[in-house]
Amino acid sequence: MKVYLVEEECIGCGTCAELCPEVFGLNEEKEKAEVILPEGGPQECIDEAIESCPVSCIHWEQ
Repeated sequence: MKVYLVEEECIGCGTCAELCPEVFGLNEEKEKAEVILPEGGPQECIDEAIESCPVSCIHWEQ
């Protein structure tokens, strides 16, 4: 499974990058988070980022 982020919905809070820095990063130019490792990393880490996102913009690709 791959993880993706809907950039238009992201508010740039950085929670995902703090929780799972090997998968998510902050694009300072856009002031938004981005997926830097779409293949994913530790599933628990990604699931925590998904659950912690205040705007629910992170998803698993089906």
